[in-house]
Amino acid sequence: MTTGVIPGEQPPEQRPGGPRDPELPEQRGEPRGRRDLDADDRTRSSVITARAAASFEPLGRSVATARSFVRDTLQGWGFGDIVDDAVVLTSELVTNAVVHAGTAADVLCLRSDEAVRIEVSDRYPEREVPLQSAAIDMGSPDREGGRGLQLCAALASRWGVDYAPTHKNVWFQLDVPERPVGTRTAGPLLPDELLPLTDGRVRVAVVQIDRGGAITAWNEDGEDLFGYSAEHVLGKPLTDLAAWPHTPGTGTGVAEALRLSRWEGSYGIRGAHGRVIPVYASHLRVRDTGGEPSTVCLLVRDHERAVLQTPTRHPAVGDGASAADGSNTDPFEVFIGSPAPDDLDGLLQRTVERARDMLDADAAFLLLATDDETELEVRASTGLPSTRQRFARVPVEAGPGRYGSARMPAVHDDLSAAAGAVPLLGGTGMRSVVTVPLKVEGRLTGSLGVAAEAPGRYSNEEALRLQFAADRIALAVESARLGELERLRRGSLSFLVEASDLLAGTLDRDQTLALMAQMTVPTLATWCAVYTIADQASEPYLSYVLHEDEELIDGIKSLLSKIAPPDPVPTPGARVWSAPGEAAHQAALRSSMRSLSLGDSQHRIGTIIGPTLATASAVGGETVVLPLVARNRVIGMLTLGRPSDDHFRQEILELAEDLSRRAALALDNARLYSERTASSQALQRSLLPPGLPVIDGVEVEVIYRAAGEGNEVGGDFYDLFPIRDGAYGFAIGDVCGTGPEAAAVTGLARHALRLLAREGYDGPAVLERLNSAILDEGARSRFLTLLYGELRPQEDGSAELKVVCAGHPLPLRLRQDGTVVPAAEPQPLLGVMDDLELYEQTVTLDPGDVLLCVTDGVTERREGTRMLGDDGLADVLTTCTGLTAGAVAARIMRAVERFASDAPSDDMAILAMRVPEVLQD
Repeated sequence: MTTGVIPGEQPPEQRPGGPRDPELPEQRGEPRGRRDLDADDRTRSSVITARAAASFEPLGRSVATARSFVRDTLQGWGFGDIVDDAVVLTSELVTNAVVHAGTAADVLCLRSDEAVRIEVSDRYPEREVPLQSAAIDMGSPDREGGRGLQLCAALASRWGVDYAPTHKNVWFQLDVPERPVGTRTAGPLLPDELLPLTDGRVRVAVVQIDRGGAITAWNEDGEDLFGYSAEHVLGKPLTDLAAWPHTPGTGTGVAEALRLSRWEGSYGIRGAHGRVIPVYASHLRVRDTGGEPSTVCLLVRDHERAVLQTPTRHPAVGDGASAADGSNTDPFEVFIGSPAPDDLDGLLQRTVERARDMLDADAAFLLLATDDETELEVRASTGLPSTRQRFARVPVEAGPGRYGSARMPAVHDDLSAAAGAVPLLGGTGMRSVVTVPLKVEGRLTGSLGVAAEAPGRYSNEEALRLQFAADRIALAVESARLGELERLRRGSLSFLVEASDLLAGTLDRDQTLALMAQMTVPTLATWCAVYTIADQASEPYLSYVLHEDEELIDGIKSLLSKIAPPDPVPTPGARVWSAPGEAAHQAALRSSMRSLSLGDSQHRIGTIIGPTLATASAVGGETVVLPLVARNRVIGMLTLGRPSDDHFRQEILELAEDLSRRAALALDNARLYSERTASSQALQRSLLPPGLPVIDGVEVEVIYRAAGEGNEVGGDFYDLFPIRDGAYGFAIGDVCGTGPEAAAVTGLARHALRLLAREGYDGPAVLERLNSAILDEGARSRFLTLLYGELRPQEDGSAELKVVCAGHPLPLRLRQDGTVVPAAEPQPLLGVMDDLELYEQTVTLDPGDVLLCVTDGVTERREGTRMLGDDGLADVLTTCTGLTAGAVAARIMRAVERFASDAPSDDMAILAMRVPEVLQD
């Protein structure tokens, strides 16, 4: 970088490749619309009294160096009033040159009696530069180019663009405000009637306090102002007298102010009469001759604050001053730029960039307060390492890493001497920092800070200027934050409603686990893992892992399987789990160390290290665990994770906690349903025959359908079992009703039939004893229709059947000629009367004959007013001549299903037995 200052130099001649004379209209690149306005200005001759120039390499750090150059130059010329605007404009133009255009930048500062002109040249003349006129929109300030010109139009009195074959020159001019001769920072001239008014002698109370805050000195003016004599207050803490305005539930803050090196502001002193006297105070910490720190407090009545208050900075051109047309510019728009970002993140990022440029800082940051003002959350930063995660939180009042200077302006000359004063800057290399609060109606809403790598860079003057900026944007930031919170809450409600609907729509455990993971990724987290706990004696089991990048799922699953699961703590809320990040870091380190000793090809090394490093990056951020608690028991844990250098927002954690409660109940319901279904199915399977025996000379086929979802057994039942050599018992029955109650009687009937038949009882005796057993059930008994018989294959190829039909639909016999006839006569059903007189009938099935037995769910199949009935069943059976037993049963079932479109509402059982035809030699 080269610089030069030439006092009293005349305007330079035109140089090849250098800036051209701004007074030559044919060379000026001013935008249309300002030529007429500046016609008189162009005729006025301005003598250049000083010149400074510098060149900057195309590096990012050159922007900060250029800001420092312009600031030092203008302050050296005594133009502090326009320094801020000049630095902001120079920062934008140099950024366009060295960052966006990628060329070196030349900065030239010219001083005259009426104005300061600054020119920024780059080596990219082809770069598109939008021009402004009354009818042209400059576009968004967030676009890559053109934002510097927007600011020139807003802040500068004149500006323009010059083009040459090898470079482009953008210049702006800031008029110097007229000031009385011999003054540099004096206040404005005021008429006598506008001077501050006092009621008698101005009294300034001088109070000195020691390290502990106890009063050690109290002058006479203090006694006059507050009514306390020195003997009455010496040794007492000043905080006993101070009435500090603060938010309920938080610390008073006056003790914090007394520990700052310098502070001024308003609070109250409780006088001897008991009333609070508003005062304006200025505090300064000093050391006595023994090196002990103490604080000197100067206090005046609040309406006489002009005696102590630091004078406000004189507004510079563009800093709220009138524009060319006489209209006032909004101070917020001047600081942020126009148009202002319409989203919170954009507004915060623009704020930290403007604050950094305004104080020529190396870094800036902005934190927003939580609703209870107990914590501050990092929301925007510039110039800080990537380790300063967004949404990280620091406590305000107490605890490790507390942000003690959040509620009032504070200047730290050297952070190395006050480690931990600003937790966000730990390990960043920043030495000096100034922080100011953002307040709305006296409530802390955030904190804005700027920092520099050099110590001692900032004073109370910079703190005051930064506070002015914070006051400008505090209300806009709070409004945008509330709007964001409202959108988040609405989105959260919609998300939870949808999540509840999805979780309530399934009772399958595996599907519930998948839904839990899919709802959290990527909406709430980058990856998640679900641990389940079978019972209180079981260890957590890794049941499901999901990442937004499917290729990383196996790596995360492998990593988590090698570390101990999180403790199943029932305490609600999210807690940080550091084990995955530490394990990933160690795995990546081991892989890197192994690769160094392999001596293999680069491809081989990349193949080994790549997946491990990808997994480490995926789980390297914040990981939290939320318990899944249902019915006062921890049934699992929901683990959410972010990639490296990323934090969870508190709103996201609260939403995840709400989701975890719903998911836990859904998962437990799925578990209970699965257990109950498994138990029910096991019991139901015990009521069905284990299998059908193979009977020589007789084909047998059974079709069974239980009504109701999840039921395997209902009120209908069947059985076919061997009784003795050559004899088989068969039964088909229907218990009144469906469901578990009917299934209980089904089990009683089936097992009783087998037991009694194998004891040698004939058909009537078996059914009479079964009738007694059903009646013995008392109120739980149900009436039962039953077809029971004994089957004996004969040597001639026929089959003999002895049948008892107790109230059941009659069995139908299909002969080879296609005729269908009943094979038994109806008799009383079981479970109604004590004394039954039953008899059995003998039926002989010839080769080719079929015996069809069904329950009333088949014959009573309905479609509106129509019913299949016995005749309809017989008609279907006549079409089954020559079919096997399996084909007969299948055709009957198809006919029943097609008879009506609705699902069957009753249990159905079909038993078909056929005697095959004898093959002739």
